[in-house]
Amino acid sequence: MRKYLLLMGLILTMCNAPAQDINLPQPQKTGGMPLMDALSKRATTREFSAEALDNQTLSNLLWAAWGFNRADKRTAPSAMNRQELSLYVILESGAYLYDAKNNKLMLVNQGDFRKAAGQQDFVATAPLNVIFVEDTSLKGWAQLDAGFISQNIYLYCASTNLATVVRGMFDANELTAALKLGENQKPILTQTVGKMK
Repeated sequence: MRKYLLLMGLILTMCNAPAQDINLPQPQKTGGMPLMDALSKRATTREFSAEALDNQTLSNLLWAAWGFNRADKRTAPSAMNRQELSLYVILESGAYLYDAKNNKLMLVNQGDFRKAAGQQDFVATAPLNVIFVEDTSLKGWAQLDAGFISQNIYLYCASTNLATVVRGMFDANELTAALKLGENQKPILTQTVGKMK
């Protein structure tokens, strides 16, 4: 009985553990599906399994989207190299900022904010929502750059048999609060990712 109580205490402690930064494994930068095959499979899907994505998949996806493939250059182009976009991710455990230089997710707000990421029903239960946030003080071409990054996510998802849909329907004020964004930060696009249902 004592072992049972200790085990239950450990389980409860783990369930109530606060969310924290997530150090991602190094992204896998080789292999994968040939580009023409990925383009052939690229599709929008609005049905997602609720199963969480593992950290290796998160690392690979975020690197493909907006990681560094050279010292100061990204996997997607940025007009005049302004790099005015940041990627935030919303998981069941919280909202995080993707730190591409250090390959980690920095916790910005603990809790389940998936519903804040969009107005469609599937958003609240999908395992991952990527939020494209513009730094308006940099006065770049954020919408154009967001399109490049979104397409990288689409191609990565096609090549790994994941489902994705890019979306513009969200409450900007609710999302700004969930992400604790600053005065010069503005969410401009969201993209849901998950395993096929």
